[in-house]
Amino acid sequence: MMDASHAAKIRERLAAVERDLARPETAARADQLRSLMAEHRRLKDLADRYAEIERLDRAIAESVALLGDPAMDADLRELAESERRTAEERRAAAVRELHVALLPPDPADQRNVILEIRAGTGGDEAALFAGDLCRMYSHYAERRGWRVGWISASPAELGGYKEAVLSVEGESVFAGLHYESGVHRVQRIPATEAQGRIHTSTATVAVLPEAEEVDDILIAPEDLRIDLYRASGPGGQKVNKTESAVRITHVPTGIVVQSQDERSQTRNREKALRVLRARLLDRMREQEAVKTADARRSQIGTGDRSERIRTYNFPQNRVTDHRIHLTLYRLDQIIEGDLDELISALRAADIEARLRRQAEAPTP
Repeated sequence: MMDASHAAKIRERLAAVERDLARPETAARADQLRSLMAEHRRLKDLADRYAEIERLDRAIAESVALLGDPAMDADLRELAESERRTAEERRAAAVRELHVALLPPDPADQRNVILEIRAGTGGDEAALFAGDLCRMYSHYAERRGWRVGWISASPAELGGYKEAVLSVEGESVFAGLHYESGVHRVQRIPATEAQGRIHTSTATVAVLPEAEEVDDILIAPEDLRIDLYRASGPGGQKVNKTESAVRITHVPTGIVVQSQDERSQTRNREKALRVLRARLLDRMREQEAVKTADARRSQIGTGDRSERIRTYNFPQNRVTDHRIHLTLYRLDQIIEGDLDELISALRAADIEARLRRQAEAPTP
């Protein structure tokens, strides 16, 4: 049976949010407006789903009442039985969709992200692969209408990057990218390999939700050590002959961040602080996950070949995601940013796992 009391609470809260959105002072506070609009979308979706289940309940009840009439002729009885079965099938699907919608969202889902990509094992090939991943995620972001900006990059001599840090801004960026955190492995024949042997390399990806004012992350000036140096751009070219690049060390945690993409030292400092705040927020999220016994997977590994979430095999045009045992034979499209099928499959598997955990959880 559907929980009528919960449906009533959803409708009451929806009405309250709509009243808040109608207040003139709400429009003047961008953070509050964004939060209320996100909550309104979620509540409206839940209210609509409850209304659909109620409609199907009425349809089932009407069909059952008709079937209870002994005077009904055979043709009408067959029609009523068919309508009852159809309504029950639709109701079962609607209830499952409601359970999915009721899963608590990650508060960070709507946030922008800091995307960190680092070459792992494999030397020059790992750096080239890190460059491929930068391009893949940049193209995927373009498909989604997101904005990508460079924060810092350490180009490798033969191409690609030892390390690259990008910002990705838009709607629901963290929700769309957070499954990409982990170790990615590539298998291919390097251009310098005379005997045609396949080499294996890795790169690590970390997707960090950007910190916002509501996160209450305080950074004391005395906790920062700031170093200046000359910048080189994403392609290896010199951006500025002056010391405009900024490296910031957060002394209490040992976290080191840097930015060099801007010609302005001030702008680079602002970007580096964005990365630092994102790193500190990620640390807070990990600590909170431990407190609540949440089995949150570590976002970034050591770069070792054995710690992998996905393999990109170029000779076979194959991509395998090891978490969900999904293999696709269209690496050429995926590496150019066509990630929708992979990410949709990961999201579906995650939802199924969360529904199972919810069903297995003891009733309070």
